[in-house]
Amino acid sequence: MISVSRNGNLSTIIIDRPDRRNALNWSMIGALANAIAECDTDPECHCLVIKGASDQFCAGRDLDAAGGAGALVPALEADTAWTRIFHLLHRAGTPTIAVVRGYAVAGGFTLAMACDFVLAEKRAKFGAMEMQNGFPAAINTPVLSKLVGPRLALELLVFGDLVDAERLFSMGLLNRLAKSSDELADIEAAFVARLLERDPHAVSLTKESHRATVNMPLDDALVMGKQLNTLIAASGRLEEAAKSFAAKQKARKKT
Repeated sequence: MISVSRNGNLSTIIIDRPDRRNALNWSMIGALANAIAECDTDPECHCLVIKGASDQFCAGRDLDAAGGAGALVPALEADTAWTRIFHLLHRAGTPTIAVVRGYAVAGGFTLAMACDFVLAEKRAKFGAMEMQNGFPAAINTPVLSKLVGPRLALELLVFGDLVDAERLFSMGLLNRLAKSSDELADIEAAFVARLLERDPHAVSLTKESHRATVNMPLDDALVMGKQLNTLIAASGRLEEAAKSFAAKQKARKKT
């Protein structure tokens, strides 16, 4: 099942199906998408954490529940529901964090990589393991190809190897690497606390700007940045920021 909890401005989604390493059946896929959408549209939610129950992250879609070959329309509807999760994560104004223990493989690997930040325990395992079952990682391909260089992405996608967290960290695909589950909990708490200290509107604008500029020529991106700065100045937020900075500097001098 999919559960959602709130603690102040933090929302946490837990994928809870430990007997299947938290593999997602069709009802869970819909519930996960709806939970992400609801959290992102909640003005009181300033940070969203996604994690799995029982020291596992997610083993992707449950292939046993997928059924055999069938008509095109049901297959298209199922894959549209699955892909909706990644559209929502990509467009979310709320910062998203995957906290990974255990296995994050196949669609679970895609889910972790689609979040803004990934925190993982050293023993965690990742992999686009669809290829080991004879079919391509069709959704992981565009997600992963946006995150690393083409040679590394293709190696991960074509071989579908199980990759340890340390290698992914060295590739820049993880933000933090913990030595133990307890340390991961501490890292998660500190990371979330820092995010929640930031102005949520500034975070959302930064995400939007980052998303837009990734595929822009630099000149176009700079023009967009200039326009954003002009809007911020006109709104009065720049003046507020200057006063806040001056107050902090004054407080530091007193200490």
